[in-house]
Amino acid sequence: MTEVSEEYGRPLGGYVGIMAAYGGAVAVAAALAVLSGKRPPERLGPLDLTLMAVSTHRLSRTLSKDPVTSPLRAPFTRFKRVSGPAEFQEEPRDTVGELVACPFCLSQWVATGYAAGLVLAPRLTRLVGATMTAVAVSDWLQLAYVKLMKEAQ
Repeated sequence: MTEVSEEYGRPLGGYVGIMAAYGGAVAVAAALAVLSGKRPPERLGPLDLTLMAVSTHRLSRTLSKDPVTSPLRAPFTRFKRVSGPAEFQEEPRDTVGELVACPFCLSQWVATGYAAGLVLAPRLTRLVGATMTAVAVSDWLQLAYVKLMKEAQ
């Protein structure tokens, strides 16, 4: 278990480690861009921003809540219960568990990866973004369908 700061009651050392890993990932992406001669886009258009936002939402939830991805989280979390359609609620074992079980926390990492992808491999990144956006919209339609069916009964 991560050492907890008595003053703050939080595992500050673990948080520093996570911030360092994030900073390191950003530095590696930036170095790859420089070494490959890639430059960021001048601006993001509405379609790119929409794909980025919706796919970040979907991928963050898939990584942090989906039963199929639970083996990736298992070393860092404990299963608590099923929390919704195709979602698990898990209790973190440590600060990494806090990150991987929290869609809000993962969103920054996923969005940063998407931004790096727009620089390093824009066509592939847009394809992945469109795929995750289609999955998110499908999820919302499935939930709306179930709700409408329940209301019709």
